[in-house]
Amino acid sequence: TNIGSILASVNPYKPIPGLYGADAMELYRRHRLGQLPPHIFATANECYCCLWKRHDSQCVLISGESGAGKTESTKLLLKFLSAMSQTSLGAPVSEKSTHVEEAILES
Repeated sequence: TNIGSILASVNPYKPIPGLYGADAMELYRRHRLGQLPPHIFATANECYCCLWKRHDSQCVLISGESGAGKTESTKLLLKFLSAMSQTSLGAPVSEKSTHVEEAILES
């Protein structure tokens, strides 16, 4: 759920088909925060938009107990931002990762 610009999420401990794929990225890329159900991609998109449209510095704090999903949330956020930067260069949003994206997500 969203609390203003804050996203509170729960680790489902299992993959949920379609929740984090290219279609979800494309959907959240086209909408602003609050226009769709709460999602890590909505938060990432808001950061991206504020960075590039208003030139505001951005910071994302991901917090929680062990097993809460912090690492996976971070990976998803970086995956979305990487896809957005590729899209801004004219590449379509896709499941394919670049070598740089893979290196960042694995670290």
